[in-house]
Amino acid sequence: MTARPRLRLAALAMFLPFALAACAEAQFAAQTAKAIQQPSAKAQGYYKIGDPYEIRGVWYYPTVDYSYTETGIASWYGPGFHGKLTANGEIYDENDLTAAHRTLPMPSLVRVTNLENGRSLVVRVNDRGPFAHGRIIDLSRRSAQLLGIEQRGTAKVKVEILPAESQRLAEAAKQGTLIATADAQQPGASVGPAVRPSPVASVSAETLPPAPSASGGVSRAPAPPPIAVINPATTQAGATQAARAPQSNDGRIDTVPVEQTRIYIQAGAFSDHNNALRLSGALRRIAPSQISETRVDGQTFYRVRLGPVASVTDADAILEQVIGSGYPGARVVVD
Repeated sequence: MTARPRLRLAALAMFLPFALAACAEAQFAAQTAKAIQQPSAKAQGYYKIGDPYEIRGVWYYPTVDYSYTETGIASWYGPGFHGKLTANGEIYDENDLTAAHRTLPMPSLVRVTNLENGRSLVVRVNDRGPFAHGRIIDLSRRSAQLLGIEQRGTAKVKVEILPAESQRLAEAAKQGTLIATADAQQPGASVGPAVRPSPVASVSAETLPPAPSASGGVSRAPAPPPIAVINPATTQAGATQAARAPQSNDGRIDTVPVEQTRIYIQAGAFSDHNNALRLSGALRRIAPSQISETRVDGQTFYRVRLGPVASVTDADAILEQVIGSGYPGARVVVD
């Protein structure tokens, strides 16, 4: 071998480590840039309650309510929102076990039970909605799939907050961290660094709407905050099943017995029976109405309901008529 080729080989040997280093550095830089961009796909949200807000003439009042339980109609959302910001600053992922709720703190963990097939799943509330009047919760696409709701679009459900777990998540979020759901479920769990974002009372929350104006028109001023009313339809057996149900949101489905339920439109609840009679009479032109009695903390309330109705579609139509008649506190309930 001549001196010149040996010089070329020597030069190549000297250059090769620098070339490899430069290549590795470029690859590292590309990976770093990608890593900097990727966290936004799983952006950590913050603790949020929020101010009262109005949607199509109805006011909603976000609040801390660790006794929340409600029955009604669930829907789901996904394709048009996937990758967009949620109300508490996360990036919405339709494949996560999450949900949108109108008033609960974010984050909160709730158990959603499909009353039509008995499937029960824990999900994390990280968004506001649904904004259709006749819905109480908007599930992520994956949550809807697991609960058997995706194909039908809606279902009769029961939504119950998990108080202790929700409070632990709230404290973690306030400190700028998000603890794993499994940790949130442990009594006395410490609030530590985030590992991954992520779900019991037997009462039902019912809204006592404001009395209609004398002219019967729809008031545009903010309505007073809702008042919680116990739903006596919740049985002791159902409460026991809820207490024993595993509380996790790892995608596991629990199953509870299915009982027959009916859909109503609740227009109002009053402590004065005469007020209930007047409202019931005013709404009979829309649909058959009835007055049912319930007791809360020793006080009697009279609920004005229309129905039962045959379908969610019918319930939506009647609800819009009731709201349009000057009763924005009306809502769809399931018993």
